[in-house]
Amino acid sequence: MLSRRNIVQAFGVAAISAPATRGDASSGTPKLALPLGPSDLNETGMRRVKQLGVDHVLTSGPPTPWDETALRSVMDRLKAGGLTLGNLMISGFPNTLYGRPGRDEEIDRVRQSIRAAGGAGLPVVEYNFYAHRAVEGYYAETGRAGAGLTAFDYDRVKNLPPLPAEGVHNLEEMWSNITYFLKSVVPVAEESGVRLALHPNDPPAPISRGSEQIMGSVEGWKRLIEILPSKSNGITFDCGVTKEMGHDPVEVCRYFGDRDRINHVHYRNVRVRVPNEKYTEVFLDEGDVDMFAVMQELVRQKYPRLIFPEHPRALDADRDLPAFKSQYPGGGAYAGYIFNVGYARAMLQAASARSR
Repeated sequence: MLSRRNIVQAFGVAAISAPATRGDASSGTPKLALPLGPSDLNETGMRRVKQLGVDHVLTSGPPTPWDETALRSVMDRLKAGGLTLGNLMISGFPNTLYGRPGRDEEIDRVRQSIRAAGGAGLPVVEYNFYAHRAVEGYYAETGRAGAGLTAFDYDRVKNLPPLPAEGVHNLEEMWSNITYFLKSVVPVAEESGVRLALHPNDPPAPISRGSEQIMGSVEGWKRLIEILPSKSNGITFDCGVTKEMGHDPVEVCRYFGDRDRINHVHYRNVRVRVPNEKYTEVFLDEGDVDMFAVMQELVRQKYPRLIFPEHPRALDADRDLPAFKSQYPGGGAYAGYIFNVGYARAMLQAASARSR
């Protein structure tokens, strides 16, 4: 199954190879992408992606520090299958998140990893900066004809106690911690030709296990990009999260796109009952987000990087498989991605035709 689980096994095989290319990032055309897990880094797995007309993939990176030769090896293997790796998620810096001793050593490993990514030709490194991610608030709902949907209810999590390993952190603590991080890594990203993309808080709960969340509001997203005025200091624009917070995705997309700070895109739809607190992730064609308008805006901007039509809904074609396992309650897998890719491709083709 397609997955964005850790790709450590794949990166563990480091072969000497020629430098990978960055792909056609200068074309001004958005590129649809899917996740590819370690078990899919073979001819069969790559064919499953290519058969959907998708030429770009993303995944989670190995433990830091990353090795340039290992990155090139994986990127070349994908290239031989007609695929380009366009985004790696970096993680593993809890002391940095919480401002604890040992963060300088973690940040040094991140800096080494960014240099390796730049040397290998990887254009985007994505990351999270949650004090706590309120996944305990997710639950499954039933959609059309019994399909699985993913819902969130803040009432399920608002009274949960802090976790000892995380502690309790207010907004200014977290802003101080990420400012320290960015001032250390963004100059390295600029030198390496790498763009950093911070994913927004999802779910965007007001308080999560006692901690406030810096990326749980559009105001927070705007504050982030002002810390350091660099294209390497950008965001993952998620139109679904934008709507979850009660904002107009097109307006927000335009704000960050016009400043060239959208370094990755997540493309999905939701129905919102109470902003930030109660919503359901639905099929791309049935939520509150005007998905065509979002795609039109990205095309207007000539956004050239990846669009990931994520969070597939649970379909029987996936659920009937013996090894089926979803990432979220009510979530799906390959069959769900087929629907997402087909819908996103139609939106992209229509938006591109209208822009001519």
